[in-house]
Amino acid sequence: MKRLIGEVGPYALPIRARRSPFESLVRAIAFQQLHEKAAESILARFRTLFPGRRFPRPADVLAVPAEVIREAGFSRAKIAALQDLAAKALDGTVPTTAVIQRLDDEAIIERLIAVRGVGRWTVEMLLIFQLGRPDVLPVDDFGVRNGFRLAYGLSRMPTPKHVLQYGERWRPYRTAAAWYLWRAVDIAKRRMPPAV
Repeated sequence: MKRLIGEVGPYALPIRARRSPFESLVRAIAFQQLHEKAAESILARFRTLFPGRRFPRPADVLAVPAEVIREAGFSRAKIAALQDLAAKALDGTVPTTAVIQRLDDEAIIERLIAVRGVGRWTVEMLLIFQLGRPDVLPVDDFGVRNGFRLAYGLSRMPTPKHVLQYGERWRPYRTAAAWYLWRAVDIAKRRMPPAV
């Protein structure tokens, strides 16, 4: 890790704190299994369904018929996830920005994975990129595990359990470790010879 940190330089994780947990999760659902440009296009069409707002509120989403949301480009499964997310935001399962700041990481994960279509990885990305939590190691993330493989010169992909166990030595800064492991993948990509 020392060599990787020396090569990458100072830790510089961008935080998107302006987004509410609801907005962050809507965006996460939109991006699931889609290319970034396709997801951004769907989100842009979705947002036009709610004129006068920067981003819709949970009640706004529930007030729009599923078929209208479908026309924006969301699949039926994602619409069901959006509706469940909106309902759980209204009932308090999905905390507000003020409430989420006071919860510990595991409490946030436990609450948010109750939402249809939201798994642990999605919540860990919210913890890292929206809340800026310092001690999150998303071991199910392919990039983190591949970065670990590259940084430590392993011939095989490590298991999530192996990365989790090894990562204990990085507490309480496992988010920074994850960021550096993602950079290891970026470095490897830059070093690859161009395709002919």
